[in-house]
Amino acid sequence: MATDPAELIHRAQAWLAEDPDPETRDELSKLIEAEDTDELAARFAGTLQFGTAGLRGELGAGPMRMNRSVVIRAAAGLAAYLKAQGDGSGLVVIGYDARHKSADFARDTAAVMVGAGLRAAVLPRPLPTPVLAFAIRHLGAVAGVEVTASHNPPRDNGYKVYLGDGSQIVPPADGEIAAEIAAVRSLADVPRPEAGWETLDETVLDAYLARTDAVLTPGSPRDTKVVYTPMHGVGRDTLVAAFARAGFPAPTVVAEQAEPDPDFPTVAFPNPEEPGAMDLAFATARDRGAAGVDIVIANDPDADRCAVAVPAPGTPDGWRMLRGDEVGALLAAHLVSKRASGTFATTIVSSQLMSRIAAGASLLYEETLTGFKWLARVDGLRYAFEEALGYCVDPEGVRDKDGITAALLITELAAELKQSGRTLTDLLDDLALEFGLHATDQLSVRVEDLSLIADAMHRLRAQPPTALAGLSVTRADDLNRGTETLPPTDGLRYYLSGSPEAGIEAARVVVRPSGTEPKLKCYLEVVVPVPSAEALPEARTKADATLASIKADLSEAAGI
Repeated sequence: MATDPAELIHRAQAWLAEDPDPETRDELSKLIEAEDTDELAARFAGTLQFGTAGLRGELGAGPMRMNRSVVIRAAAGLAAYLKAQGDGSGLVVIGYDARHKSADFARDTAAVMVGAGLRAAVLPRPLPTPVLAFAIRHLGAVAGVEVTASHNPPRDNGYKVYLGDGSQIVPPADGEIAAEIAAVRSLADVPRPEAGWETLDETVLDAYLARTDAVLTPGSPRDTKVVYTPMHGVGRDTLVAAFARAGFPAPTVVAEQAEPDPDFPTVAFPNPEEPGAMDLAFATARDRGAAGVDIVIANDPDADRCAVAVPAPGTPDGWRMLRGDEVGALLAAHLVSKRASGTFATTIVSSQLMSRIAAGASLLYEETLTGFKWLARVDGLRYAFEEALGYCVDPEGVRDKDGITAALLITELAAELKQSGRTLTDLLDDLALEFGLHATDQLSVRVEDLSLIADAMHRLRAQPPTALAGLSVTRADDLNRGTETLPPTDGLRYYLSGSPEAGIEAARVVVRPSGTEPKLKCYLEVVVPVPSAEALPEARTKADATLASIKADLSEAAGI
């Protein structure tokens, strides 16, 4: 890390000399001229680290920001890795969303691949990430790149890498690609022709849309009235087309969020989970009034996630966002009812309810580390979900989370229930009665200073809690050491005893730093037995109180 002002200026000038982007050149020139050493130090404190999430960071000049220079180096490293693997003449498919610079980063990646002797094909326009994941296997590519920052703030962008099996990279591939990136000495050493790659036509999207039909049961009910928001992202056209193909009524699209807009003007964070992000969708649903709305659906900006809300009479919004764990359980139950076979999988931070659903149906079940890069690799996978609104309902088509096919499947389930006078909420009640109420919550702390996350993890390791909410910690796993079934990861897992007198069967807590955002995330789950339908309200009250108490105790223990 450079701290000497003269050295900082020298490094910035060297970077400036290579920067191919007039915008970031101008930005960096002004910082150099102003001798803004604080900002230069932040930009040149190191390099964005390439890992299992690829790259993700704030747009701007310098090696610690997302920009064309960083992307060209990343592409060159990926090309060198593919050539070392014997795939030097293979096809790399490139997709991109509608964020600032996404199209530029996609074009640079294509140029680098062609310059390295590979073939490159770019999707025809900004499209959902699952279309790219589908295209890799559909076209027989050796790798794929998606330029997206998913649901991150407007100032961010990212670079997600898939290999030829259609799933995201995992170790050791990420480390090997990172080493190749580090070996790129100068951008002058990276050939970047002006042409030579293919821009795909709509055929690849048509093939994806044809595949979406496979998740539905022929002849199933389709009468579901949906309000939908793409959250200023790229999901609208693809989802509307998928609904039309399936024979669902056209969803009512939230007008203010319908068009792709990289500034995401109506939301603080373009993530359906964030407070306020669904307000316009709920307002649109209320405006429909007598026309009626059965469910509200949202995609995140690159449409690989799917959020669902259900009517909640008597609440201020009139709607309630379902947790990802709830949608995951609903889709699992729906697939069981369709006699699905294969392995059901989720992650260590998601609800354990699906393990009971799978066991009840005599299906195989597996838990992985967080992220679809792990879930997609489960042997015999039939269905996977993670609590962060990610669902894979057609792993043969898309080996990643897919917010389009998940939306189709939950809409089909809502239609089937509606035909019998029932709702998604009714099915959740059924699951609670059969398997116990699995109530989940999350303590998520966003920080500016990443050292605060490291401090919290250190504090919990040095002084692990012995009880939370009056429930004894019966087992504490430091996931840094790995387990018999999981590779090492920076995380802590606590299993808590039940309390018969309090009506609590069991509880669990998992703490981990986010892999894509500056957040410390704590995942809480409480299981409450439910002897009868009449006992459900009391069970929910117990669960909510226990979750709140765990959250308070954990916050104190972690010092956050």
